[in-house]
Amino acid sequence: MEIIIPSLDGIHEAAQQFIELMQGHTVFAFYGKMGAGKTTFIKALCQELGVQDVITSPTFAIVNEYGTAEGDAIYHFDFYRIKRIEEVYDLGYEDYFYSGSLCLIEWPELIENLLPDDAVRVDIMEQDDGSRLLRLR
Repeated sequence: MEIIIPSLDGIHEAAQQFIELMQGHTVFAFYGKMGAGKTTFIKALCQELGVQDVITSPTFAIVNEYGTAEGDAIYHFDFYRIKRIEEVYDLGYEDYFYSGSLCLIEWPELIENLLPDDAVRVDIMEQDDGSRLLRLR
């Protein structure tokens, strides 16, 4: 399944399309080059899900927790700066990934062996015209 984001003006519409495609999955692993728009898309997605909190990249914290208007938790991970897999074990990743709460993961290539089998891979690719292509697998 693919979603095209023609520009930043269309990011919220793309986030709504993404929500329709989630189909009960809770763990989403976002792959893309630096600057591809992973954090920007996750921010729009969280806003569309009713998050009122300030949404920022958890680059240094590794995980941020946001709450929706309904009181549901959303966990936003950024594994870019981990140096050892033990850091992920110490974080208690299983408590998050298997909680049933939405988990949005940036830089999952560093922890792929720890992802649940039903995690959805989301590739974000910048196109020549500056648009973004999201491919869900």
